[in-house]
Amino acid sequence: MWTGGVRAIVLDDRKRMLLVRQYHDGKDIWMVPGGTIEEGESAADAALREVKEETNLDIGLDGLLWHVEEVSERGQRFVNFFLGHLKDPSQKLVLGTDPELAEDAQVLREVAFLDREEVGKLEVLYPEYLKDEFWQLLDGGQLQYNAFRMRD
Repeated sequence: MWTGGVRAIVLDDRKRMLLVRQYHDGKDIWMVPGGTIEEGESAADAALREVKEETNLDIGLDGLLWHVEEVSERGQRFVNFFLGHLKDPSQKLVLGTDPELAEDAQVLREVAFLDREEVGKLEVLYPEYLKDEFWQLLDGGQLQYNAFRMRD
């Protein structure tokens, strides 16, 4: 059985990437905001909700950038990576919480906009290709296509 997840790549007006630092398995991991798609929720709605929960920001979605699948001993999983934008650049960035976790079990540690150079220097980034492949697509003007469709 497939488990679905989402991540949202959001750039500010200075082309800095929105990232959250989470603590898992004894180490800090930087990643774009995201999480699990809930029952009855579309992937797009899940991306909007997860960004709001983790960063307090309201975003719009511009398209589906990647659909990543994993079939391994951990099970069958997919993650949809959406490209998003800030609805209002003056919004206040705030570290959120995971509503599924108790207050003393929170994994979110920090939220920040980091530029390309800062992202490239992160010791642990998930997924690693956010250090290079994303920026190559941005430089090449290849982020305009939206593969995401919802059936009525």
